[in-house]
Amino acid sequence: MNLFGKKRASNAKELENLQKEIKRISSRMMRMQEALGRIETRQCTSAADLRESEFRAFSQWGEDGIIQFLLRHVKVPREIFVEFGVESYVEANTRFLLTNNNWSGLVIDGSCDNIRRIKRSAIYWQHNLKAVEAFVTRDNINALLVENGISDDIGLLSIDIDGNDYWVWKAIDVISPAILVLEYNARFGPDEAVTVPYDAQFTRAKAHFSHIYYGASLRALTQLSQQKGYALIGCNTAGNNAFYVREDLLPPTLPRRSVEDAFVANKFRESRKADGALAMMNFEQEQKLLFSLPLERV
Repeated sequence: MNLFGKKRASNAKELENLQKEIKRISSRMMRMQEALGRIETRQCTSAADLRESEFRAFSQWGEDGIIQFLLRHVKVPREIFVEFGVESYVEANTRFLLTNNNWSGLVIDGSCDNIRRIKRSAIYWQHNLKAVEAFVTRDNINALLVENGISDDIGLLSIDIDGNDYWVWKAIDVISPAILVLEYNARFGPDEAVTVPYDAQFTRAKAHFSHIYYGASLRALTQLSQQKGYALIGCNTAGNNAFYVREDLLPPTLPRRSVEDAFVANKFRESRKADGALAMMNFEQEQKLLFSLPLERV
């Protein structure tokens, strides 16, 4: 082997070692997140409500803590979860349930790259997790669940698809989750029961350049959930996720709340201009824009 060939082989070996080290560091970071989540769980055992219980190990905001809080009050019939819109599952509402509580679950995402990353990660063989590539619609969701062995009573369902959330939840009839986590668009405010019209190909980035035209209001999702037999328990402090418990499993320790009482306005600003730059609009400006676009009252 000539000098150039030796140099290239040496560089390739260094790159391989670097990739292995990055993987080891990533694994250690994940274990640290899990450990911190377990510490937070123990510290929050005396929390009186959802907001006092918030913490995040793998969730985007405080959902990990809220879910642990609800599990201390709700007798879950089956320790199985379903979550869709999980991307690569590094940040998700159910990952701590999987690693801390050892639940089984099904996660769905529309990106083959995301699903490939999940299947290559250690949690895929360390836990009973199934990851499926699919673009979820109201027409295919029930078949997706049944085809993957999910039906009847389950512990938790989390829906966050930045678009047809209302319509997909309305269509689901093959599972009955004990706990329900629904993303709501707080920019619609607490009073209107509205959602974006159904579009099987809906994607948030293409629907409107502002990136805030998606999903449904808290009132719309709550009215639908009540029709399906669920009580609103509250919302996270970030103002984007609402939590519900099935009526027949609702204990006296978890009082139901009205939309007016539970509603939390979101604090994060993510609206964009037509050129893609952050618009940094206030609530009134965002609401004015949204109600100028096609909406369906439900």
